Amino acid sequence: MARLLQDPPKLHPSEWYTANNMQRARTESQKSRSECMTAESWRLVEEIEKTTQKTQSDVNKKLEQRREEIKFWKQELDNKLEQIVHETETLLTFKNRLERALEGCKEPLVITQKCLLYRQRRVGIDLVHDEVEQELVKEAEVLQRIIALLGRTLEQTNEQIRRNRSAKYNLDMDLKDKFTALTIDDYCASLTNDTPYIIYADNAMKLEGNFVSPEDWLDFSNINVEKADKQRNNSLALKALIDGILSQTANDMRKQCEMVNTAFRNRVKEVKDAKHKLETLLAMVMDETASQEKNIAALKKAIADKEGPVKVAQTRLEARNHRPNVELCYDTVHSSLMSEVQEITKNIQRQDALAQAQTELKGLSRRQLSLEEDIKVKENTLYIDDVLCMQMRESVCINNY
Repeated sequence: MARLLQDPPKLHPSEWYTANNMQRARTESQKSRSECMTAESWRLVEEIEKTTQKTQSDVNKKLEQRREEIKFWKQELDNKLEQIVHETETLLTFKNRLERALEGCKEPLVITQKCLLYRQRRVGIDLVHDEVEQELVKEAEVLQRIIALLGRTLEQTNEQIRRNRSAKYNLDMDLKDKFTALTIDDYCASLTNDTPYIIYADNAMKLEGNFVSPEDWLDFSNINVEKADKQRNNSLALKALIDGILSQTANDMRKQCEMVNTAFRNRVKEVKDAKHKLETLLAMVMDETASQEKNIAALKKAIADKEGPVKVAQTRLEARNHRPNVELCYDTVHSSLMSEVQEITKNIQRQDALAQAQTELKGLSRRQLSLEEDIKVKENTLYIDDVLCMQMRESVCINNY
C-alpha cells in the first residue's frame, strides 16, 4: 500500500526549459503559418473578386453586344416583313385586276360566238365565208388565247402570293423568337448581384442538344431575309409582267374588235348596195313586165283586127268561085283577092312574136320572183348583221384593268 502511493519521478530543470522552448517554437511556427495562410486568403479573395468582377463585366458587355445584335436582326426582319406584307397586298390588287380582266373577256367571247351562230341563219348565196366571219373566228381565237393566258398568269400570281406568305410566316416566327430572346436577354442584363430572388440553378450548366452555333443562328435569319428579298423581287417582276399582259391583251382585244366592226360595217354597206341594185333591177323588170304586157295586148289586138279583112277577102273569093261558065275568070280581082288572103294569112301566121312575147313575160315573171327572193335574202342578212350582231356588239366594253 505504501508503494502504490509513491510520488512520480521528477524531471530535470533542463527538461522543463527544453519543453517550454519547444512549445513556444511550435506555437510561433503555427502562428506564422496561420498568418501566411490568412494573407494568402486575402490575396486570393481579392484576386477572385477582381476576376469575378472582370468576368461579370465581360459577360455584361457580351450580353449587351448580343442584345444589340438581336435588335439589329430584329430591325432587319421587321423591315423585310413590312416590305413583304406591302408587296403581298399590292400583288393581291394585281390578282384582283387579273380576275376582273378574265371576267371581262367572257362577255365579248359570248357575243362573238353568238354573232357566229346568228350568221349561220343566213340563207342562199349570202351564206358565205366572208371577211366578217373570218374576223369573228379570229376574234374568238384571240379571246380564247387571252383567257388562257390570263388564267395561267392568275395561277402564277396565286403561287407567288403563297410564297410571299410563306416568307412572311418565316419572318414572323423568326421575329417572335427574336422578341422572346431579346426579352430574356433584357431581363438578364437587368440582373445584378443585389437583385432579389436570384437563385442557384444546378442544371443551368447542362448544354441541351438543341443548341445551335452562332454561325447557324446568323445563317438562319440571313436565309429568311434572303428568301423574303427573293420573293419580293419575284413579285416586282411578276407585277411588271401583269401590267404588260393586261395592257397588251386590252390592245389586242380592241384592235380585233375594231377589225370585226369595220368588217361588219363594210359588209352591211356592201349588202345594202347589192340590195339597192337588186331593187333597181326589180323596178326595171316590173316596168318591163308592164311594157311586155302592153305589147302582148297590142299583138293580140292586131291579130284580132285582121279577122275582118281576111273574112271579107275569103268571102269574096268564095262568092266569085260561083261565077258561071266563062265568067269564072282568073282576073286581076281574083288574083288580088288571092294575094290579099295569102298576105293576111301569112301576116297572121307570122305573129309568133306573141308567143315569144309571152315567153319573155314568163321569163320576166321568173326574174321578178328571183329578184324578190334575193332581196329577201339580203334583208335577212341585213337583219342578222346590222340589227342582231352590230347592235349587240355595241355593248362590248373593253377596259384597262
